[in-house]
Amino acid sequence: MPLTTAQNRTLKKLAHDLKPVVIVGQHGLSEGVLNEIDTTLNTHELIKVKLAGADKEDRIQLSGDIVERLSAELIQIIGRVAIFYRPNPKKKKNRVVI
Repeated sequence: MPLTTAQNRTLKKLAHDLKPVVIVGQHGLSEGVLNEIDTTLNTHELIKVKLAGADKEDRIQLSGDIVERLSAELIQIIGRVAIFYRPNPKKKKNRVVI
C-alpha cells in the first residue's frame, strides 16, 4: 500500500509529538520485540520506534525488516527513531485518518 507524498507528509506531522513506544536494543529485532511492535501498530496505527545500539546501515536494515515482516509503511527515519504506519481496518474509533 504505497502512500502518496501528501499522505506521508500528513503522517509525519501527526507523528511529530509522539514518543517512541518500543525500543529495539542491542540484541536486535527479536520475536518479542516484533510482537510488541505488531500489537502497538494494531492499537495506535502510527508509532515511533527507537533503534538503539545500531549504526546507520543497521537502522536502515532493521526498519526494512520491520516493514517486510509486519506489512507496515516506513514513514521516516530521523537519527535513531523510525516512524511506522499500518492502518487497522477493524479500528473505527480514534483512527488515524490520512
